[in-house]
Formats: sequence, C-alpha cells, structure tokens
Amino acid sequence: MPPTETEDHADVRDVRPPGNRVIPMTASALDGIKIVDLAVARAGPAAVRLLAEWGASVIRVEPPGEGLGIAADHHSSDYINLHGNKRLITANLKDARGAAIVRRLIEDADVVIENFRPPVTRRLGLDYESLAARHPRLVYGSISGYGPDGPLGDLGAVDQIIQGRSGLMSITGEPGTPPVRVGIAIADMAAGQLLASGVLLALFERMRSGRGQWVHVSLLEALISMLDFQAARWTIDAQEPGQAGNHHPTITPMGTFRTADGFLNVAAPNDRLWQRLCEALDQPEALDDPAFATVSGRHANRDRLRELLEAEFARYQRAELVKLLDAAGVPCGPVNSIAEAFAEEQVRHLGVVSTVEHPARGPVGVLRSPIRMSRTGASPKSPAPLASADTEEVLAELGYDAAEIAELRAARVI
Repeated sequence: MPPTETEDHADVRDVRPPGNRVIPMTASALDGIKIVDLAVARAGPAAVRLLAEWGASVIRVEPPGEGLGIAADHHSSDYINLHGNKRLITANLKDARGAAIVRRLIEDADVVIENFRPPVTRRLGLDYESLAARHPRLVYGSISGYGPDGPLGDLGAVDQIIQGRSGLMSITGEPGTPPVRVGIAIADMAAGQLLASGVLLALFERMRSGRGQWVHVSLLEALISMLDFQAARWTIDAQEPGQAGNHHPTITPMGTFRTADGFLNVAAPNDRLWQRLCEALDQPEALDDPAFATVSGRHANRDRLRELLEAEFARYQRAELVKLLDAAGVPCGPVNSIAEAFAEEQVRHLGVVSTVEHPARGPVGVLRSPIRMSRTGASPKSPAPLASADTEEVLAELGYDAAEIAELRAARVI
C-alpha cells in the first residue's frame, strides 16, 4: 500500500485516480529541470513527453510557418497527444538571429533534446561540443537514424525504414508471406523511451560529478535492442529467426486462436499451464498423448496441437472461453479492436486517458503516463500549445523588448 502520510514534503496533494484509491502526491519528480525541445518528427518528442509529464519545464522550438512533419497541424490528435505540458515558441534556426534565440534559451537549461541529422546541428552551432564548451552541466540528448558516426551516420531515417533494416519486418507476419511492418511507430517510440531513460541517468550522474554529457540513441540500435530473444537466437545460437505469425516462435501453445465469435490469445507454455488448459477444456486425451507430454514435444508437434485446440475453441463463444480459462488460471485474452481495448473494464479502471482543455478543440482525451509512483504523480497539466503560442512571453523572459520582438517577427525569424 502507498503511504498515507508524508512528513518530509510540504507540497502534498490528495488525488483520486480511477478505482477511488487515494494516493498522496508530492510535487512532480522533475520540478526545476528545464528542457529545450528542438526535436522534430516523433522519436525526440516522445522522449520529451515522458520528461514533461513528470514535471520538467519544457520550451519547444518549432520553425515559423507550417512547421515540419507532425508539427504541421497543431489541432491534430497526434500533435495534441504528443506535445502536452510544453510552452511553444517559433524560431527560424537557419537565420543567425533565430539560432541566437535558442542559444539564449539554453543558457540556463538542464537538458537539450534534438534529432537533427548530425551535419545540421554542426552547421547551426547547436551541436554538443559547441554548447558544452559554454555550458558544462548541460545534458544533451540526441536521436539519430543510424548513430553519430559510421558509414550511415550522416543519413536521416524514418521508422519504417528502420523496421526493415533492423530485421524486425523479416520476422513479422505469417510464415511464407511478404514482410510486414509493426502497426505502430515502434522504432520511434523505443528510441524516445530509451533517450528519456538516458537523460535521467545523465541527470542522476551529474549530481555526483557536476558535469553534463551527451546522451545518444539511434533508431537502429533501439530497434535491434527490442529484438531481444530473437536477436539472441542469432548472436548466440547462430539460428536465424523467421516469421511465426500470431504464434510464439519457440513455445507451444502460445498464440492466437479463433473462437465461435472472435479471436483469443492463449498462453500455456509450461507443463503446469498445459495441464490446466486440458482440464479446463475437459480434454484428458490431449493430456495423456505422449506427443504432448513435454514442452519440447508440444513444440515439435505444434501443427497437430494447434489443430486440436482450434477445433476445441471453435465450440465456445469468446467471452465464455475467457471466463473459463481465467477461472483455471490459464493466461488468455481477447484480440480487441482499439475501441474494444479502451472499453475494457480494466483499462477504464486504470484511467489511461486524461482529459485536458484544448484552446481550439475543447475537452480532449490524451494518454497519461503509464508509470506509477506511490508519492509522486504525473498527469497532463496543460494541453499542447497552438503555433507560436508562447513566443512573445518567452522572448520577453529572455530580455527581448517589444521593439526587438516586433523586428524579429517582421523579418520572419519568429
């Protein structure tokens, strides 16, 4: 149980999450950390979002005009979900005056996050070496396609290209079918999560050393790390994985099966769960079959085993089978549509969606941080900003007067 009182934190708020459980909350974990967000596309902003959700003060910099990529439409659901808890200014970094604005922002920043191609940051004078010389405590977070150097180091990349180059697409899809991309931007999201973790590590280390450092994550390395046991099959066993579709490549039964009215995932990877599954289905013959007596035997005879289970599952309505297997302690769950997933009782209980008031679209639902801590809370505090929403306010904080701001706007620097 979370503690009911905190004696060492004066700023304590009681919040009541779904499920009516009261959890005392202190100030956010990253209060006092200032981040300058120069990231474009998705991977970099995904890293910043995690840090912003936990209380970091973020100033996002976008180019004037229509912006780049998903920065183009500030009213879109994608932008709103990705860029909450930030202030936004515009600055043309190709103009020396725009780059100067960013350098002034960085003077008292703890973290800079960017995902430009390396030649771009060097050309703008916003590379780590240039900034660290003036700001040795700065933590500088970068995401690239292929790493900071090497034969592909200067190239840009997008998620699907990395899904292919990493080998992920070669193991995705049904056996014998063309390669398939994962249905989310998994390279971007993995790299963003890893960069956020790396930035936190660097901030923690700075408490001891007093020095910042460069934290770098590439889409390629992030996605190869996500291959996990599939990669180990190659690096350790010299066994090249292939497509396995909706069934686990090395364990049986663990996969997707059709019921009378929909699809169900079932996992019975060990002897104990296999016995429970057979008993729940009233299938003593399968339990007594010597071909299915061991984990290796079940996998060696996986095609026959799947046929047996599919014939049995087809006799049940999906909800009926879920109830039966849940009661038996066999891991299972429906294959939901997105709408069905958000309608799940457990998902609603967890409160994965928070409502914020968007200045143009009114109340909108955005995903909250999936990380839970017993004392320190994270929740969307402000909606994603509209284009150039905070430019004048931030520039005034940096010491620009009204005439200078008007001049910069007239010159399209902001």
